[in-house]
Amino acid sequence: MKLSDFKFDVPKKLISLYPAANRDESRLMVIHRKTGQIEHRLFKEIIEYFGEGDVFVMNNTKVFPARLYGNKEKTGAKIEVFLLRELNQELRLWDVLVDPARKIRVGNKLYFGDSDLVAEVIDNTTSRGRTIRFLFDGTDEEFYKTIDTLGETPILKEFIDRKVEAEDRERYQTIFAKHVGAVAAPTAGLHFTPHLLKRLELKGVEISPITLHVGLGTFRQVDVEDLTKHKMDSENYDIPEATVELVNKALDNKKRVVSVGTTTLKTIESSVTANGRLKASSGWTDKFIIPPYEFKIANSLITNFHLPESTLLMTASAFGGYDLIMKAYQEAIKEKYRFFSYGDAMLIL
Repeated sequence: MKLSDFKFDVPKKLISLYPAANRDESRLMVIHRKTGQIEHRLFKEIIEYFGEGDVFVMNNTKVFPARLYGNKEKTGAKIEVFLLRELNQELRLWDVLVDPARKIRVGNKLYFGDSDLVAEVIDNTTSRGRTIRFLFDGTDEEFYKTIDTLGETPILKEFIDRKVEAEDRERYQTIFAKHVGAVAAPTAGLHFTPHLLKRLELKGVEISPITLHVGLGTFRQVDVEDLTKHKMDSENYDIPEATVELVNKALDNKKRVVSVGTTTLKTIESSVTANGRLKASSGWTDKFIIPPYEFKIANSLITNFHLPESTLLMTASAFGGYDLIMKAYQEAIKEKYRFFSYGDAMLIL
């Protein structure tokens, strides 16, 4: 497929700047692939579609406050440093993006607030990318606590056009977040509450975790018309044995395996046995799913409403069927559904 196949206009007012007051009271569009039927519900009503033996697979990555603001030595120029990934814990080496990049050169030192945290730029990686080494006299625990204190919740400001607020630290995090490492939230999971999870469990639905540390590459603009030539950034993942057992049991019993989000979807599709079952593994995946694609594991998908020409939209279209998902998106615009990370949700059955 081509990039232009995913081009359409979303009114700016439909890109949600804030989440729903209650997580599970976002709107939910339900799409039935077999019949093409589209329903309009509330997210908390999702329990009506699932029962005994079904499995929800959720990404339990935890977003860390990856955006730091510092000052360049000598000039005092204000610099934004976005932490992408830790390269070496012992040496405190990190892969980062800097802004404004033209002011940051190899050898520069950056100072962060009134803390003891200092960073030295040691390499250029891309036009905005740098490798930095943090200079910090303290334990690893003290170092991460300093990052947590100084850092800002990394909502994607190029899409959510407002300043970060204190409430974002809680709301831009799923309630089942556990393993620190993501710079963006797995947003389909933001709609779940403890009460909703308990109601699902009382119906006999199993909740199973995987981990995929979402990177900025997931949101990187696609700049090639031929989608087969787009290269995804690698992201670190882990699929535990306990999840594999539950998922494969559900598949054997012809039950629903629900992928909560496209990040979960590409993770489980990255680790499939020859006979079409999930296998335990960990490592890095750069899997990019576009139509047409034959899914081996998930047979249901929960996902948010994504922006035009995004890799997330392409993956959702591969799952739901291109024509049906494009029709659903036009209906979503007509019905004024809220888009992007803090927006409404879609359930594809």
